Amino acid sequence: MRPSVAVVYDMVSALEPADNLEAEHRAHARTWLLSTDDVFRRVKPATPGQHLVSYVVPVDPAARKVLLVDHVNAGLWLPPGGHVEVDEHPLVTASREVEEELGVTGSLGEQPLFLTVTRTVGIDAGHTDVSLWFVLDLRSDQALTPDQGEFRGVRWWSPAELHAADPAHFDPHFFRFLTKLAIE
Repeated sequence: MRPSVAVVYDMVSALEPADNLEAEHRAHARTWLLSTDDVFRRVKPATPGQHLVSYVVPVDPAARKVLLVDHVNAGLWLPPGGHVEVDEHPLVTASREVEEELGVTGSLGEQPLFLTVTRTVGIDAGHTDVSLWFVLDLRSDQALTPDQGEFRGVRWWSPAELHAADPAHFDPHFFRFLTKLAIE
């Protein structure tokens, strides 16, 4: 196994699933990682057809809020993040993406909190993202410089606002992530 893939395999294996679906996603990801070293997106948008993504969910624990971006391509409210480059550590991807997309740096947890396997939607060709969800502690009054080419907007959400919103406008696993995060 390629060393960079072995690192991801270990990260995935260390995750404690919050529910049966996350356990299924972890099993799928482990099988996939054992079967190929071709896990990094090489050609945008969808080569190979399944590849790694690092999501970063900025959380203000004191205000009990999470930050999401209104993603132009996906047409959904999503955490910032992006595709893991060839042989890049997913934590490095997470740090790079949050700096590029929001203009902030901060302390990310060493391990992802959550794992999903999702068939994408949006205006480009569909593909499957195996996403590692990292948490970034960030104050909601922190100045941001969002990537205006990639996002229509950026918003801090309280649990009450999220639960009042239409789930169809979010990543399909986001509310499961919130349950695992236990911000409610």
